[in-house]
Amino acid sequence: MISFSIHFLLCNLLISIMIVIILLVKKMLRKHLSGCTQYRIWFLLPIILSLPFLSIRPTGLLQIMHWLHSMQAIILPKTVSTVPFTITKQLSSADFINDFGISVTRDSAPIAAYLPFVLWVVGMFAMVVFMIKSKIRLYHLEQSALPLQNPKVKKLYMNCIAEMQIKQNIPVYSTAFMTSPIMVGMFCPRIYIPIRLISDFRESDIRYMLLHELQHYKHKDAFVNCLMNIAAIVYWFNPVVWYALKEARTDREVACDTFVLQMPDIDYIDYGNTLLNFAQKISFSPFSFVSGIGGSAKQIRKRILNIALYRPQTKRHKRKERLIFAVLLILILESTALFPVFASNASASLPKDAVIQTDDLSDLFADYDGCFVLYDSNTDTWDIYNETLATKRFSPNSTYKIYSALFALENESIVPNDSILTWNGQSYPFSAWNRDQTLTSAMQNSVNWYFQTLDQKADFHALKKFYKTIDYGNHDLSGGVSEFWLESSLKISAVEQVELLKKLYTNEFQFDDHNVQAVKDSLKLSTSDQSVLSGKTGSGIINGKNTNGWFVGYVETGTNTWFFATNIQGADHADGLTASAITLKVLKAKHILSDL
Repeated sequence: MISFSIHFLLCNLLISIMIVIILLVKKMLRKHLSGCTQYRIWFLLPIILSLPFLSIRPTGLLQIMHWLHSMQAIILPKTVSTVPFTITKQLSSADFINDFGISVTRDSAPIAAYLPFVLWVVGMFAMVVFMIKSKIRLYHLEQSALPLQNPKVKKLYMNCIAEMQIKQNIPVYSTAFMTSPIMVGMFCPRIYIPIRLISDFRESDIRYMLLHELQHYKHKDAFVNCLMNIAAIVYWFNPVVWYALKEARTDREVACDTFVLQMPDIDYIDYGNTLLNFAQKISFSPFSFVSGIGGSAKQIRKRILNIALYRPQTKRHKRKERLIFAVLLILILESTALFPVFASNASASLPKDAVIQTDDLSDLFADYDGCFVLYDSNTDTWDIYNETLATKRFSPNSTYKIYSALFALENESIVPNDSILTWNGQSYPFSAWNRDQTLTSAMQNSVNWYFQTLDQKADFHALKKFYKTIDYGNHDLSGGVSEFWLESSLKISAVEQVELLKKLYTNEFQFDDHNVQAVKDSLKLSTSDQSVLSGKTGSGIINGKNTNGWFVGYVETGTNTWFFATNIQGADHADGLTASAITLKVLKAKHILSDL
């Protein structure tokens, strides 16, 4: 909740900047853009406003993401700390599997940290209430309206329907309680005309008003109104968004004017006079659900100026407009890379075009909320228990060390034949950690300081690029070079763990084969005549409680390779050893491991 609030505020900053850029572009190029194209540019606005809620992958454009991640790390309360150490109980699901972990401290966020999110929700609720009241008021006004009776206006209306080749029956009503003609309804459209405008009947004026309203129907402006209302609710606090919506509504009316002027037998001077003649009689509608010819005095002035300057477009002008719009669209789409990712942090997708079978392993998981994912290389099929949890991302904890080792080898911080790091003499809570380590010993004993040293030797930007290159979970290393994997910013799902293990095993990354083999060797847990088991445990320990347990790896036989990932969640005792014990039971039940 707190993370989303910060994410949303940062996105709003970028949204505001992009809207200002659009406004400046429109202003600089207004002489080269017709009223229709100026309105169509606002079709980019829904794309921009949806970005905070979409899983857009950043590309590092202008390096702004470095700043955003740094800001998030500063603003968010510290979630992890590696001191003091808390020794966890070392158990074994098998005598060849060890799990070492340390507790991290997570401080509860102060109540004030939730205030922005609460205010946002309250504001949205108030906006919804306001719009419901407005809708009810409009409904009462509609109920007071009567079907159009004036025969001359009815005939004129039918001619307008035929002229615009509209086949749907759109009823028209007269009302004494509205000051401007309006179009209402997305699925059952209706037109309402004030009685006082009918009483001042002038055929050309009424015709132009009807044509304008029918243009709203033809261009689906009721749907556009719906999107604008949603944007106003979600972004109620952002004045730049509100200004953009106001400008979009004005440009919509200008576009409708332009569409009318493009029709045959339309005198643009006459059409402009209609607006001038009725400028004092028509006004801006107070209802956000409708479209109409009315508007504020400023909007009317802008529209009359557009009508006065109207000239039929040439083919060259149209091509120039399309080019300008295309360039702006490309720039906007490219700029989506500037937005920080939030939605993709929560969960991942299932493999595309995969054959997936579901398993019921609830009896093996007992009181744990957990998942199991298995991929069979021979049959190219997936077995998944608890699909919802299998695609949800959690901190990888020590399972990340598989790829920390791969990065260090590729970065030549260590080499396969010389991976020794010297113990610095600091006393750690496990005796196995208090000695020099090779890659294999560090992996088998899950030695935190070994992999933290490797990461600290690397350039942080190179480290981030590596995790993005291999597509590791949410790629988020903002938790800090020594802590991002310890119940912090980096997250990955069980499905993604299996996909990565497959790519590592077959070296789809196209890294050095010797480096990949060195990582594989460090993961070996048990070898027999029938099979080889390789894997890595991981335990998430928060404030002394084991809340997140992993066991990931693969089983090799003479004829097949199975890749697996198990994750368990719990208030306590959910650790890597328990996850490995559950995994071994599942693999034995499936006759993949029979000799352990």
